[in-house]
Amino acid sequence: MPPDNARPLILAARRRRELARAKAVRALRELDRAGTPVTFEAVARAAGVSRSWLYAQPDLRAEIQRLRDATSRAPAPPIPASQRASDASLLRRLAEASQRNRQLAEENSRLRRQLARALGDQRASPRPARQADAGDSAGRSSVTIHPR
Repeated sequence: MPPDNARPLILAARRRRELARAKAVRALRELDRAGTPVTFEAVARAAGVSRSWLYAQPDLRAEIQRLRDATSRAPAPPIPASQRASDASLLRRLAEASQRNRQLAEENSRLRRQLARALGDQRASPRPARQADAGDSAGRSSVTIHPR
């Protein structure tokens, strides 16, 4: 009776499949991390597997399509998925920027009122007689900055 050679062949095929999956997953991560557009062709080339094999793997196919769609909508150069800001994060940053703008507008208004008050007080107070310095021209007036 001939020996059963099926078991070693099955084990070798499993090892090849797992190695190909590991290479494909690594290639997906590296392409995404580098910001390179993720396509079936790019993943197949980077992993050393065929495109048809990638299409036959449902989980890898879904991930490639997800990353491809995400990077095709992004402005060039594409940002890796792990570094993209979420909608909630963007909304929070917008709210914080709006709050900071309100604070700065209030501070500007307050400072303008203080400046106007100080200039008004300066104009209202009597000026003491000044002696002309050697470098000071007689009759020259100071420049006043008015609030807008």
